[in-house]
Amino acid sequence: MDQANPFETPKTFSLHRAEYLVGFAVSTGLLIAHIGEIRWLPAVALFLYIDLIGYIPGAIAFRRSGGQPISKVYYVLYNVMHSLITQAAVAAAWCWLIGPEWALLVLPFHLFGDRGLFGNFMKSFALPFEPVRQSGYLRILDDLGLAHPKPVGHAQDPEPVGHIVKRPAPVAVPAPASAAAPTSAPAREEALR
Repeated sequence: MDQANPFETPKTFSLHRAEYLVGFAVSTGLLIAHIGEIRWLPAVALFLYIDLIGYIPGAIAFRRSGGQPISKVYYVLYNVMHSLITQAAVAAAWCWLIGPEWALLVLPFHLFGDRGLFGNFMKSFALPFEPVRQSGYLRILDDLGLAHPKPVGHAQDPEPVGHIVKRPAPVAVPAPASAAAPTSAPAREEALR
């Protein structure tokens, strides 16, 4: 993965997830070390609100769509709520308004767990809201001589639907014969007269 090829192979994806697993392990260790100092009602609320706003509405819409595209609003909600930037701002606002506390550790715990344990990163408008292997990506892996990842969350790969409205390809309209440029020398001379 680089600037010219912004996709990951299964191996680089595993390495990317491993980095978040380290963050998950650190946040888990800190939660355990300060378990007696955590206010659990705010901790549970902070942990759950990310998915209540950012994931569950989109997951419901995807399942109810019957294969039709769902609103991009669900993608934006997911990406905003699962952003380290957003949750850092929430933690900063919490510290300013309420004060710093160990319950805030559930924010990185949630995000690092999503990425490290489950492999859930930001959602692209070009893909279904839920994970479905894409034939184009599988062709790239074939071109690179790499094995395909296993299907995720499905008994088999369903048709990748529910994300992009397919528009028909533009139809080329042939030019009328009289408007075509003359091709032979005598025809060009006749057209110039």
